Amino acid sequence: MSLLEAEVVSRNNHEKFHRLVERAQQQAPLKVAVAHPCDQVSLESVVAAAKLRLIEPILVGPEKRIREVAAEHGIDIGKFEIVDAEYSQDSAAKAVELVREGRAEALMKGSLHTDELMGAVVKRDTGLRTSRRISHCFVMDVPDHDQPLIITDAAVNIAPDLKGKVDITQNAIDLAKALGAKEVRVAILSAMESVNPDVPSTLEAAALCKMADRGQITGALLDGPLALDNAISPEAAAIKKIKSPVAGRANVLVVPDLEAGNMLAKSLSFLADADAAGIVLGAKVPIILTSRADEETARLASCAVAQLIVAARRADASAAIQ
Repeated sequence: MSLLEAEVVSRNNHEKFHRLVERAQQQAPLKVAVAHPCDQVSLESVVAAAKLRLIEPILVGPEKRIREVAAEHGIDIGKFEIVDAEYSQDSAAKAVELVREGRAEALMKGSLHTDELMGAVVKRDTGLRTSRRISHCFVMDVPDHDQPLIITDAAVNIAPDLKGKVDITQNAIDLAKALGAKEVRVAILSAMESVNPDVPSTLEAAALCKMADRGQITGALLDGPLALDNAISPEAAAIKKIKSPVAGRANVLVVPDLEAGNMLAKSLSFLADADAAGIVLGAKVPIILTSRADEETARLASCAVAQLIVAARRADASAAIQ
């Protein structure tokens, strides 16, 4: 093996995601309704997560098609319950209904489109809405970075306003705490670190920080606007003379809009060899949202993230009763 090959191997050891999976394995398997797992990748992901005791899946989709795909690729699904559905939207609706009935504690996206699953989730009468805005988080395992990074929102809210960003930020804070962060440090990103009336994202960043000061956002330290470099690099923050408990040490990055978040997450994935676990929050249960381009490690980490979220909620509920 050449030195270059050795460096690549060392940069892709998935250490942070392995720790997430190990923590999740200390809990009971999560009961998950898997919507429309009708391709090889979806079924293999379910089997791998079940073998690690991360999830206890219920497969929701056209039973004949699911069994045909499993047989074609030699995937053993004999131990799993299957709830028959006619087509992808029906799979999403029936998966959501399993949650409403209390038979599942989380949802997982199979081979259907994200908007089909989310359409069933957000229906007013039959969905899984709460008072909180639904938002997406990427949990990033970036090689050579000392801690996981949470990026939000890169998949659900296209151009959120200030009210939406309050919920997006709070969802990410709650996620960081569920994942075991002892101190949650939130950077509200923009293209600069100064408030500029001509750049709306800097005004929203300042407003979010003041809302945190007034207790409207809780559980974390917030700072912003911050550019990406001085949010995650202590050296960049020092050069800019930014004195803040967040600058250079952020573990949650709140982006201005979906395009910025999506490009940031994918640049880390494809240019820095980072892994990205995807989760949707703000509904009654966590929603495991993966991409067909994800490696198995990232898919397993997404299941682990959902498991840890549910475990944290159980602990909070138990503490509230006591």
